[in-house]
Amino acid sequence: MSYDVIVIGGGQAGLAAGHLLARQGRRFTILEATGAPAAAWRDRWDSLRLFTPARYDGLPGMPFPGEPDRYPTRDEVADYLTRYAEDLPVEYGSRVTGLRPAAGGYRVEVGGRVLEARQVVVATGPFQLPRTPALSGSLDASVLQLHSGEYRNPAQIPEGAVLIVGGGNTGYQVAEELSATHEVHLSVGSRQTPLPQRVLGRDLFRVLTAVGAMRKTVDSRIGRRMKDRDVLIGSSPRGARRHGVRLHGRATGAGRDGVRFADGASLAPRTVIWATGFTRDHGWIDVPVFGDGGAPIHDRGVTPARGLYFLGLPWQHTRGSALLGWVKEDAEHIAERIAAAAAPAAPERAVAA
Repeated sequence: MSYDVIVIGGGQAGLAAGHLLARQGRRFTILEATGAPAAAWRDRWDSLRLFTPARYDGLPGMPFPGEPDRYPTRDEVADYLTRYAEDLPVEYGSRVTGLRPAAGGYRVEVGGRVLEARQVVVATGPFQLPRTPALSGSLDASVLQLHSGEYRNPAQIPEGAVLIVGGGNTGYQVAEELSATHEVHLSVGSRQTPLPQRVLGRDLFRVLTAVGAMRKTVDSRIGRRMKDRDVLIGSSPRGARRHGVRLHGRATGAGRDGVRFADGASLAPRTVIWATGFTRDHGWIDVPVFGDGGAPIHDRGVTPARGLYFLGLPWQHTRGSALLGWVKEDAEHIAERIAAAAAPAAPERAVAA
């Protein structure tokens, strides 16, 4: 089967692209590996809330419902995305295993089928393969190990000390939740700048939007500095300590006696939660659009390969590129490029002799 456009990934980025392609009247489909709408969101921990208020969390054509200054829950986000997808041609349970050039476009291999499209948008997002450090393999078999993507709630964690490795927003939030029921330790490899959820009574993102920080591009001077400096939103080492969380430095080794830290301390935890992020999985893309380290080569999602785009990457263009409420701006840019590439070439004008 042949399409004008195939969108790979049915999360927030893929759905935003789909909405805009439908507006253009394109013949397209969205291929989603999971078996249900918003599955990636429903698989996150139960108490998760966005740190962006609802007023900023809508996709093109559909504002996020409810009171605009509240912070939506995991299930509210999942329900919103499910409703958003209802009128779009999403094929669930369709994991793509190959993407390669073909005459006039691309061949997409999925579930034993081969689909063709003139243009393709890769919208698989930043959360693809859980990343776990090598030292995890040295822990005693009696230690329960989970990646943060597998954590749901305190009830699944057995009694005893819990070590969370990773000092980002997820690590701090899970640590603070578990501190109500467990002895919790948090290993922080590199310090991140803590920012309050509210500044002088106003939401942080309202302030950042008002001063233009959310629209600073990756190639601007401030964007280049911000890109490599993650921040904590609403969490901090001081706040974690107030919850009874015990902080440690970088985890440097592990063995049958537990985990060792850079300051020489050690801990024998009953459970380790690896809040160590995710890595890319683009091995199925057989198109020469990757640079050193496997990162896609692109200019705001537009790759050197004609008709191939990425959407939803962290810092694809701005700080908000991978966030629910800001991905629409990059999606609009990609949709414009798709329309331009699909437009028939203007006939050459004859030049009078």
